[in-house]
Amino acid sequence: MRTTTVGDVTILLPDLDPEDLDQVTGLPDDDIRDGLVEDASWRGQQIADLSIRGCRITGADLGEINWEGGALYGCEIVRTDLSGAALTGVSIERCSVTGSRFTGTRLTDVRLKDVLFDNCRFDYATLSRVSAAGSVAFTDCTLVHGAWSSCRLSGVALRSCDLSDLELDSCRLDGADLRGSRLHAFAAPLDNLQGVALTEDQLPELTRMAVNALSIDVRADAARGHDR
Repeated sequence: MRTTTVGDVTILLPDLDPEDLDQVTGLPDDDIRDGLVEDASWRGQQIADLSIRGCRITGADLGEINWEGGALYGCEIVRTDLSGAALTGVSIERCSVTGSRFTGTRLTDVRLKDVLFDNCRFDYATLSRVSAAGSVAFTDCTLVHGAWSSCRLSGVALRSCDLSDLELDSCRLDGADLRGSRLHAFAAPLDNLQGVALTEDQLPELTRMAVNALSIDVRADAARGHDR
């Protein structure tokens, strides 16, 4: 068993030996187990109820796939392109995803448990009803210009990420660890951020959010009149 800790979040991760894995090239009709997928292209494929377990996927092109149902369990995903992909109703558990691209990806009704996203791009990604059923962490990820709605991500770690222009709508992010993340133009209802962890240098951005949320009228101090 391999674990990693991000802030207060401890994540169970896969511990795969490539020498124990069987080479996989094309997308099979049945579930994939203990496979090594290297530099494969499944771009634009339609996938339904597929389970991928104990696999290492590296350098693959999974852009614009449409994947409904099924699961990723105990997998390592490295330098893989999922730009423009649509994942619906997929369960992702005990997986590490490193250096991969999710630009414009749409995640809907996706369940996450013991998942680490490290140095990944989620720019312009759309997350809808994504839930964290266990430990989840994003480290050194780019999540700019994304739109997250109706997600349940309480207690997740978003450490040293770029959250600029990320918009949250009816998302639970309470208790999340946002330390070290860039919050420029980050937009979320304040009651969705209860108990989040921040560093002192992030407080000005939180103040900006509070001013906008409460429609506070910030004015220059008018000159005082003459004493009478």
